[in-house]
Amino acid sequence: MLKRLLGCVREFKKPTILTLIFIIGESIIETLIPFITADLVNKIQEGAGLPEVIKIGVVLAVMAFASLACGGIAGFCCARASAGFAKNLRHDLYDRIGAFSFENVDKFSSTSLVTRMTTDVQNVQMSYMMIIRTAIRAPLMLIFSVIMSFVMGGTLAMTFVVIIPVLGIGLWMVGRKALPAFRSVFRKYDRLNESIEENVRGMRVVKGFSREEYEKEKFGAAAENIRGDFTRAERIVAWNRPIMQFCMYFNMIFVLLVGSRLIITVGELGVGELSAMLTYGMQVLMSLMMLSMIYVILTMSTESMKRIYEVLSEESSLHSPENAVTVVADGSIDFENVNFKYSQKAKRNSLSDVDLHIRSGMTVGVIGGTGSGKTSLVQLIPRLYDATEGCVKVGGVNVKEYDLVVLRDAVAMVLQKNLLFSGTIKENLRWGNEQATDEELIEACKLAQAHDFVSSFPDGYDTYIEQGGTNVSGGQKQRLCIARALLKKPKILILDDSTSAVDTKTDALIRAGFKAYIPETTKIIIAQRVASVEDADLILVMENGRVANAGTHEELLASSDIYREIYEQQTKGGKENE
Repeated sequence: MLKRLLGCVREFKKPTILTLIFIIGESIIETLIPFITADLVNKIQEGAGLPEVIKIGVVLAVMAFASLACGGIAGFCCARASAGFAKNLRHDLYDRIGAFSFENVDKFSSTSLVTRMTTDVQNVQMSYMMIIRTAIRAPLMLIFSVIMSFVMGGTLAMTFVVIIPVLGIGLWMVGRKALPAFRSVFRKYDRLNESIEENVRGMRVVKGFSREEYEKEKFGAAAENIRGDFTRAERIVAWNRPIMQFCMYFNMIFVLLVGSRLIITVGELGVGELSAMLTYGMQVLMSLMMLSMIYVILTMSTESMKRIYEVLSEESSLHSPENAVTVVADGSIDFENVNFKYSQKAKRNSLSDVDLHIRSGMTVGVIGGTGSGKTSLVQLIPRLYDATEGCVKVGGVNVKEYDLVVLRDAVAMVLQKNLLFSGTIKENLRWGNEQATDEELIEACKLAQAHDFVSSFPDGYDTYIEQGGTNVSGGQKQRLCIARALLKKPKILILDDSTSAVDTKTDALIRAGFKAYIPETTKIIIAQRVASVEDADLILVMENGRVANAGTHEELLASSDIYREIYEQQTKGGKENE
């Protein structure tokens, strides 16, 4: 795990190494300063003249400046290295997520992936910064200070033999107790973010049903749960300070009492050595305190590291094969004894015994109740999922033999809840074809019956679309998404209930445009309205994941009870409304 994460340092190895070098220099200088200071105090006590005092003072000033410079450069390099490491880590995570199949995304959930790219990366960045700076400085200062304490104070330094184990064990116990609470917090962050995303996306529904108070209470409960865990952890971590203060004051009292006795009665110790011992004592205790902080931060970030590594080590369930086919011959589609379920643990198939053959250029309608398998059927064509059993072919070739990019470039899908991205209408349309001219954009919008309303905007095709397309209506959004798909000029066009928000006249005009603009493209239209599919070359009636009936509109009226019932309900309802 560490090897994989540290691989994200890459071009920021140099500032990382420079940080370590300057930290070592700073630590050495800081442990030498009390030694020089003690010598200065002793010389003053012995009656040294002003020139000698100034000479040692200049040396101390130079050392202090050198320590400051080393610390400043180390801080600059550390900030650059840790920020660069986090940037690379997010980049690698984003690349990995971008290669995931729907199955992989379903495994983690979108909110969890967002948390891993934000909160978890931030924790790991903080941890990395602490490791290359404080985690090097603290043990070096501890070791150097203890060594210099024995050099300067002799037996007086034995105080550290008592203090270090007491403080070390105490801080270790604090971190060990806090670990379970910190670990549970990150799992709860996923649920909190999920609640936020759900509420923001469904804000209109929440307000429409006046459920603001309920959602506030639900969010408050999740936030309170996290607060409780953090409070428990921080309550434990708060013991760091009193433990350290106890050891610090114990050391000061011990050094002052025993040191004063050695100076006054025995004469084995000078005033300078006593002051150095107090300084080294503070350095030792501060080093241990920093180590305890590092332990807590590493404890918190360990769980984040694991969560990030899970994503980085996850392999997409869909891959392009070696020597992949790079040309889609035509838009013919074949389902050969296909069974499909979204998870191996699922008890029943979403699709069962699908055997279907569609010629290139055909218009195929798909109709059926909610949960009948309509969307599952079309998602196997661009290989968003793989069939569990059987074979799906496009252009006479098994979809698993195609290069994924080539296959998906040949298939355009327009969903009922398709997405527009923040940017201008032109920028959104050019997702279908980056090189499309303004004339081609206008032509596609005219075919999708979108040109009129786009032209009515003050900025026309340069109108800015808010995130998620919130500043256009549902029908306008669907028509823009259809135009975007038409610009792709695909071999297969799939409309998954994507005209549900437009009126029947506009729906009919859009379908007429398809015949004129893309006659050789295979068109699959999933719809709830019979009127949207009745002129199709072939209509599939789906029920419980199976193709219950197939045929033209007239054939199904004569042979399919399900289709006839849907047709009569819709036409009867229409007459009654008239």
